[in-house]
Amino acid sequence: MSVKRRDLVKYFEENGFYLLREGRNHSIYTNNDKTIPIKRHTSIDRITANELCKQAGLKPKF
Repeated sequence: MSVKRRDLVKYFEENGFYLLREGRNHSIYTNNDKTIPIKRHTSIDRITANELCKQAGLKPKF
């Protein structure tokens, strides 16, 4: 099962993260404390999405 990238980005933005910069293959989001790279694919594996949430200090949602 996969998660839409826009849903993951929306969850991050609702929790205080913002787009820092665009890399070649990733979008880099930060909250001035933690920096998280998010792949630029239309869908992201559910396990990967939850791991990104954990790294950001957020409750896994997916």
